[in-house]
Amino acid sequence: MGTAAVLPQLPPARGPLSGQLVDLLRSGPDTPVRAGAAPAGAHDAWGEDVQLALYLCYELHYRGFQEVDPETEWDPRVLELRRPLEQGFLDAVRDALGTVPSLDDQLEALLIEPVHGTGPSYHLLERGQRWQAREYLVQRSLYHLKEADPQAWAIPRLHGAAQAALVAIEYDEYGAGHPERVHSRLFADMMADLDLDPSYGRYLPLTPAPALAVVNLMSLFGLHRALRGALVGQFAAVEITSSPGSERLATALEGLGAGSAGTAFYREHVEADAVHEQVVRHGVIGALLEDEPALEADIAFGLAAAALVEDRLASHLLACWDANRSSLLAPLRDAPRGVGSGRGR
Repeated sequence: MGTAAVLPQLPPARGPLSGQLVDLLRSGPDTPVRAGAAPAGAHDAWGEDVQLALYLCYELHYRGFQEVDPETEWDPRVLELRRPLEQGFLDAVRDALGTVPSLDDQLEALLIEPVHGTGPSYHLLERGQRWQAREYLVQRSLYHLKEADPQAWAIPRLHGAAQAALVAIEYDEYGAGHPERVHSRLFADMMADLDLDPSYGRYLPLTPAPALAVVNLMSLFGLHRALRGALVGQFAAVEITSSPGSERLATALEGLGAGSAGTAFYREHVEADAVHEQVVRHGVIGALLEDEPALEADIAFGLAAAALVEDRLASHLLACWDANRSSLLAPLRDAPRGVGSGRGR
């Protein structure tokens, strides 16, 4: 299955900021941008308008969009719009976190798996329905169909032992030389097995702000060298917590009728991320702190920020599912009807 050659279309705007940006992207690099959008600071940094605008800015550095000139990636007008959105998002994350726990305390806490968890993987395993599992894959598809591209930005920004360890993990993410084992390919196969369209970016118009924020945080950290420590922290959070959650999800999907292709992605992560957890803690973080000890606070911030956006997404999913309504901006065909779709907070 090959989906890489098909670029997504620009989604509908969700407010004045994303509307201004969509107009700019469609117009091309030589057309003046229309004025009139309110300053970024006047908008909710967690809201639909800001998060979609940020996602559109960042996606120019990945695959882009069908209607958008590739030269627009570095258009100064796009960067001028992006900068206050980024700063507002960063400020909102820091305000929500307050005092960040120490790196050691966070790493130790991540190794403790709760007996009775409450996240989406527990929900899907214990009482999930097939339509909820399909929605979960849609919410995750914006990242997993480009896994682990955001973290690859860290490769030229680390050196020595830390860089070597990071590349070893990324090598596995990209299939260890086997195209059919690339994690984004496995995720696409899983989507197809559950009767979803695996085309890159297909579900962006349906994906609410909490899921956009998870991906935007990675891109924000990845595209700024000054935030490389935070990106390492975000990456560590994913790798350390992935294995047990992946086992629950694989079991849940199998119970909901998924075939072998519908569980292979998560089965792969059960084993691979159990190894990656040790490599990222000692090979990446340990080696990086030997070279640049001043980055410890940034790594701790990245860990805490990753947990924050994941918790916000989990709360959104569970609130919608517990109310028997879709967590997407528009429901899939098998979601409950007659109930309003979920809106990102």
